Amino acid sequence: MAGAGKSQAEPHLELNQQSFRVLGVRINAVQIDDVTRTIERWIERRDKNHFIAVTGMHGVTEAQHDPEFAKVLNAASLVVPDGYPLVILGRSKGFQLKRRVYGPELMESVCAESAAKSYRHFFYGGAPGVALDLAERFAHRYPRFQVAGVYSPPFRKLTEVEDQEVMRFIDECRPDILWVGLSTPKQEQWMYEHYRSLCVPVMVGVGAAFDFHTGRVPQAPRWMREHGFEWLFRLACEPQRLWRRYLIYGSEFVWLVFLEALRLRRSG
Repeated sequence: MAGAGKSQAEPHLELNQQSFRVLGVRINAVQIDDVTRTIERWIERRDKNHFIAVTGMHGVTEAQHDPEFAKVLNAASLVVPDGYPLVILGRSKGFQLKRRVYGPELMESVCAESAAKSYRHFFYGGAPGVALDLAERFAHRYPRFQVAGVYSPPFRKLTEVEDQEVMRFIDECRPDILWVGLSTPKQEQWMYEHYRSLCVPVMVGVGAAFDFHTGRVPQAPRWMREHGFEWLFRLACEPQRLWRRYLIYGSEFVWLVFLEALRLRRSG
């Protein structure tokens, strides 16, 4: 079973290297506490820049349509299983995954743990005003929480000049953690394109967490989130936007995993 030969000095570093593949995408066998402690270690060391892809069935299926996106996911420092199907597949490969790494919960955990350590947070994404609202809510919830800055990009591709200005602004804010809420696959592609040039220890793509934490989009009840039914709740709330993700991509994901299990399909 995975886990043999762990280093006692760096247990979580070794844990981060434990992974399994789903349709050619590397998924790290981690839980929220593992990711939180890993982020803290990266910030303290400042040895290199990292980005984390919080990925579920949708991201893995996107990677089947776009080989370049598959490279983006596999380039991440961590690809964490934010999806019940990935948890089930991880368990089937011998990993003791109790729960999914739910993006909004990961965000809450890191923000709560880091408040006492004076880590600086930058929020990038969301509709106009959402990033600022999110930052203010966390600052109110945790008195010692530090906001480095916020930026809500327009709903279009930035020009090269605009992009450089935003990068300069982020660096001037000196964040320790950059939260990116652009939805998949935009946020992963954005992190991949910028993580080498920004002076930020870690970037985390958390998608709808911006809207969930500000109350703009309702979250599924906890029992639905814990038992693989969040997709049904979200589909009922936003059918026009999400029908393709859950009905088309969801069906495709199940079919491709089935073929791979029967060795009728090989992934890279």
